[in-house]
Parts: sequence; C-alpha cells; structure tokens
Amino acid sequence: MSKDTIVIREIRSQDNAQVEQVIRACFHEFKIPLTGTAYEDEETPRMYESYQNDDDIYFVIDDDGDILGGAGIKPLKDFDENICELQKMYFSPKVRGNGYGRKMFEKCLKAAKDLGYKKCYLESAPQLKAAIHIYESYGFKHLDAALGNTGHYSCGVWMIKDL
Repeated sequence: MSKDTIVIREIRSQDNAQVEQVIRACFHEFKIPLTGTAYEDEETPRMYESYQNDDDIYFVIDDDGDILGGAGIKPLKDFDENICELQKMYFSPKVRGNGYGRKMFEKCLKAAKDLGYKKCYLESAPQLKAAIHIYESYGFKHLDAALGNTGHYSCGVWMIKDL
C-alpha cells in the first residue's frame, strides 16, 4: 500500500465484490451481529447499483485496483424530513489508522451538503468505538432511539448532526 496510489472515488460496478468483502469481514472481525445489520442488506452485494440515484452517492478507497473501504450517503428510509443517512462505512485493516476514515467521512459530509441535505443521521454498533469517537469529534450527537426504517435493529448506536 502506497499513499501515492490511494484515491477516494465514486464506486464503479466492478468494485461490488471487493466492497462486499470489506463490509462482511468487518462484522466478523468486530463480532457485530449478522442479523439486523448491513451484513444481510440486499444492497451489500450490489453497492454500485444501489447508489445510482440523484440523491445518493457511494465512495470507495482505491489502492491501484485494491478496494480498501467505502462509505455512502442516501436519504433516510421512511423519514419525511430532509435527512440523509451515512451508510456502510467500513474499512480494511490495511488502511485503518492512516487518516483515510476521516477523509472519507469529510467527503461524505460534503456530498450530503452538496446534495441539499440539512441533517446527517447514522447508525453504528457499540463495538466500533474508534468510529463512534470520530463521529462525536465532528459534532454528531447521540439519540435515544433510531430514526426512519433502516432495518438495522441490532445497531444500538444512533447519532445525528446538523449540516
């Protein structure tokens, strides 16, 4: 892995299998429940196809063809207000601790603003302490309950931020 070859870019159809692999590996690594989470989402094997609308976007970390992570923005499902959801932000251990999580996070928040969203919502698992710390440092506030209808009943951490 070389910093010279790593880029954050929009997902392409050929990235699907690698993105799915990164997402699923994180669930096993951090012992996150497989049911009621992104692990069993219909989108997970078809990430490119799932982010082709005018109001959503998904980015990947590409190291010369090796996909090391991703994250995206989508409208919060079954919720009326102008709130997006930060979705499926997962990284390979190869890229963690090098600042790419923050870069990805900032790129997603900028995209959310550019798409016209007023607030950003996210769900996480208590096991992902480093990610939750980053969210808090960017001004995300904890909520007592989930918003919308993500289907991720096993997540347990819900946060929101004004954009």
